[in-house]
Amino acid sequence: MFDLTPDEEKVFKSLNTPIKVQNFLDKLPMNHEKSGHTHYSPRKVLRKKKAQCIEGAMLAAAIFWYHGEQPLLMDLVSHVQDDDHVIALYKKNGYWGAISKTNHPGLRFRDPVYKTPRELALSYFHEWFFYVSGEKTLISYSDPVNLKKFDKGWVTSEKNLWDVDTLLAKTPHHRIYSPSQKKFIRNATKIERDAANQIEWLRSNPRT
Repeated sequence: MFDLTPDEEKVFKSLNTPIKVQNFLDKLPMNHEKSGHTHYSPRKVLRKKKAQCIEGAMLAAAIFWYHGEQPLLMDLVSHVQDDDHVIALYKKNGYWGAISKTNHPGLRFRDPVYKTPRELALSYFHEWFFYVSGEKTLISYSDPVNLKKFDKGWVTSEKNLWDVDTLLAKTPHHRIYSPSQKKFIRNATKIERDAANQIEWLRSNPRT
């Protein structure tokens, strides 16, 4: 379907449920981009055996497309001093869920229990904060972006997929809360910050 190699097709074919896709991504080491920012294609993720958030999301989206689903991404935008995040969306029985590649405990897989993309995006709000101050930093989320807008060649491209990042940035975004609501938002407490301050893949890990 995507001019996959036999080994690539074997991986795509085997990952035929969202849970299997997420389990596969969880086992991939984190791409710490030590030599500069990357936006690896699904092919390059499989070859290099590592991924960061948008790379994991694009691989998940490609696998969903292979199995006849829509290849959907959502951009989650945070405070200017924090990192943004990209997730792959899926639907089961009319409800939304998400695949996520992250190095932290809170911003992970979402079961398909959300009625709308907004409900899904809001599920990330409470867990997204600065570890020192506890200030919650998720600002907005994008409309779902269908990667069918691009030629199928992105799945096996040898180039960084900056065009996907550009499209996500240009897609309409919706604020999580209005400015008048900000004063009612409580910072994460010390026990919440301590529980969230874990990293799965260390930068010094030899496999990354």
